[in-house]
Amino acid sequence: MIQPTQDGFYGRFGGAFIPEMLHKNVEELRVNYIPIIESRDFKEELADLLRNYVGRPTPLYKAENLSKHYNTHVFLKREDLNHTGAHKINNALGQILLAKRMGKKSIIAETGAGQHGVATATACALLGFPCKVFMGEIDIERQAPNVARMKMLGAKVIPALSGSKTLKDATNEAIRYWIANPDTYYLIGSVVGPHPYPDLVARLQSVISEEIKEQLPANYKIAKPTHIIACVGGGSNAAGAFYHFIEDEDVSLIAVEAAGKGVDSGHSAATYQLGSFGIIHGNQTLVMQNEDGQIIEPHSISAGLDYPGIGPMLAHLMSTNRCVALSATDTEALDAAKFLTQKEGIIPALESAHAIAALNKIQFKETDVVVINLSGRGDKDMATYMKHFENDL
Repeated sequence: MIQPTQDGFYGRFGGAFIPEMLHKNVEELRVNYIPIIESRDFKEELADLLRNYVGRPTPLYKAENLSKHYNTHVFLKREDLNHTGAHKINNALGQILLAKRMGKKSIIAETGAGQHGVATATACALLGFPCKVFMGEIDIERQAPNVARMKMLGAKVIPALSGSKTLKDATNEAIRYWIANPDTYYLIGSVVGPHPYPDLVARLQSVISEEIKEQLPANYKIAKPTHIIACVGGGSNAAGAFYHFIEDEDVSLIAVEAAGKGVDSGHSAATYQLGSFGIIHGNQTLVMQNEDGQIIEPHSISAGLDYPGIGPMLAHLMSTNRCVALSATDTEALDAAKFLTQKEGIIPALESAHAIAALNKIQFKETDVVVINLSGRGDKDMATYMKHFENDL
């Protein structure tokens, strides 16, 4: 496990760098989140919802065809089988229960690929909260199925029309709204933002690694994995998959960023390779920026990885060499998605396909045990897949 300092730092990354107008909101959350999420009634209510509503524990599936192809043992942690189709529901339900106990009456969220927006809208519908979801105009176009789901669930989807019109800009708009409406609860979807959000989201997503740690020995008589692979934009699914293995130095943690059209192409979202020390959305971390500190617009075919920063927990793990940072291009991710689909009959989200692409970048031994966090399913990306593969299928 990994926990930040009292001020929210993982090494030199983290903290809460916020305007004065946000201080009351953030401080209220900081004071309340640990006592609430560690309370018995919170844990029992969340565990019941994760079990009976979400469908946890998700399977840890031995992918025999992938294992044979790569001559090693490949397992898929099936977060795509959660209700709403991704890992995002773990965090959304936890934060909704937290908001309820804090006396909040409405919820806002940001979303890129739409999975966090859908998860938030779902949790709000379940527990009776009005919901606004901020989403970049470009992401609204390329993730139309999830936009329709959010609206069906009763959420109001508000387009972000500034900047690159993607996840960064949706987050900007959500923060502006929160400043003007302090009585609402801002449900951040990744391990980003000012402290305590990175720690809060990591704790709620740590159920993923908790289950992996139980399932490998119980179901396969294997003590622990040798490798855990997850895609990373902000980093919530990676944080969740890595959390309970961070102190196991013999488990290699591998985070796969979106290289876009190539790391050096000028159209990339590989923050660890391209970023420098800076501040984005209230935390000090690695940021894609120019010499004047202005954000460089990221690019990824995957809306959920199209972000110019990385969560401070992951930045710390990468910078201290506890986590290896790889990257996959748009084309590599698309090809990996097709390969997984036709080998295992599982259509992954484009985000998750970046993690699958890492199988081609590492030389595994026959005895290795590789767990890939399959963070979401590919329903939302079918239009992109069909456009790319229309002449091949």
